[in-house]
Order: sequence, then C-alpha cells, then structure tokens
Amino acid sequence: MTGAVKKKQALAAPTGRRRMVKLLRFLIAGERRIDRQADACRLAGHGGESLSVEEEELRALAQSGLVTLSENAIASTPAARAHLKRLLSEEGGEAFAAQHRDLETVHLPEPGESGSRKRAVLRNRAESPLYPLRHLKDRSGEPFLSEDAMNAGERLAADFERAGLQPRITASWEPRLSSRIRGQAPRDDVMTDTAVGAHRRLSAAIDAMGPDLSGVALDVCCFGKGLELVERERQWPARSAKLMLRVALLALARHYQPPPTRKGTRHWGERDYRPPLS
Repeated sequence: MTGAVKKKQALAAPTGRRRMVKLLRFLIAGERRIDRQADACRLAGHGGESLSVEEEELRALAQSGLVTLSENAIASTPAARAHLKRLLSEEGGEAFAAQHRDLETVHLPEPGESGSRKRAVLRNRAESPLYPLRHLKDRSGEPFLSEDAMNAGERLAADFERAGLQPRITASWEPRLSSRIRGQAPRDDVMTDTAVGAHRRLSAAIDAMGPDLSGVALDVCCFGKGLELVERERQWPARSAKLMLRVALLALARHYQPPPTRKGTRHWGERDYRPPLS
C-alpha cells in the first residue's frame, strides 16, 4: 500500500477530516508558496500566514484533483470548494446533496391555525428558477434583479403551482371527480378554494404585466425555462430576455405592492386657473 493511499484513508477518519478542512480552508484563500525543508514542507501565503504539511498530503490532494501542484507553488481547484462544503455538511448520503443546496430558515403558519402560530422550516433556495439570476450584476455592481422583483417572481410561481397549472410529466392515478374533455380547464366548482384563489391572483398578475411582458415572466418563473431558451423560442436578440424579465418583474412587484398614494384632492388646471365661486 503506497503512502498516498494510506494518507487518503487517514483523511477519512474524524481527525483526518478536521485536518483536511484546515488544509482546504488555507488553500482556498489563495495560492500558496511551498518551502520544502528536510523533514516537512511549509505553505506560505502573501500575508505572512503559513501551515506545515507533509509531502504525502500534497501528493494526495493533487491525485484527488483538489489542488494543482508545481515545484514551488500550490493552488486549489474548483473541486476543493465543493469538497470542503461536503465535509462541513452532514454525514452520510446527505453530504453530497448538501453541497448543491442553499438553505434558509422560513417561518410558515401551522396548518389549521389562525396564523398566530408559526413553525420554522428549511427552504432550499436553489430549487427556485430565479436562483441563477441572483448572481447577475449591472454595470454599477448592484444586483440586476432587486429583492422586490425576486419576491414578485417567487410569488407568481407559487400561485401558478397552487392553481394546478403545472403540466404533469407522470401518470395520475387519482380518481376523476367529474367527466370533462382532456385538456379542458377544470370548472370552479371542481377546483378547491385554494386553487380558485391562486388562479384569480395569477390572472390579475398577468393583466398587470400586460401581454408583452407576462409571457417571459411565465416562461422563466413558472415553466423554469432559461433565458437563452426564451430568446431562441421568441427569436429575440441575445441578452434581451433578462431585460424584458426585469421590466416584467418590476411591474409585477408594483402590482403586488403598489406605491403609496398622496393624500388629498388633486386637480389639474392652467397656471392662472381659479375655481369658480358658487
């Protein structure tokens, strides 16, 4: 058994895992210089920080594809960040899935309660179709889609899901509640109150965006289509779908949260206009 294989097995133990976490954190921070000595190696950074390692550890990292190794320098690869996230996550099979998640804690009302009691649940933001767009920046470095626009797109997708408009990709074994033509929308007396309310809110949102903007919002937020696919299907110029999507989501955000109106009576007239005396 070679030394590199032994080192890989040692890193699988709890003590070796902690050592691996320390190494990866040190390497991900930036490229390090290798100062080889008689009995060990020392990794030095530009800020004066250093870490002692063994030659076998460096070779094991390079064979695993976590670092690129040269004669006097070592640098981490993109796989090192994912491997570090996996080590810091839960044990077992969840460790591989957790590195692709972006979890946040949200508070939802308890079923059947009036809304006063809420429970904390974990939500994976990476499941949202708008999640890849969170990293888009404009020329000034600000987020391309504001938080209000992102929330409006999430609300649109939620109403679309609750209305039962998402097309099925598998067979349905539920009993049919009534006989209707295939492809025909269900009647209001067949739909639940939740679906009816979501359908009405969705129709109002589409009317607020208008026919020119609602299509791209539905394609991206509800059907999960990418921006490039939307541009190909609609024969739009390159990088135009994200502009149309931002305009649509901003209009939708104003529909969900209208700006405050000015109090008092407003009257339009000429500059020397005077109301007549009765």
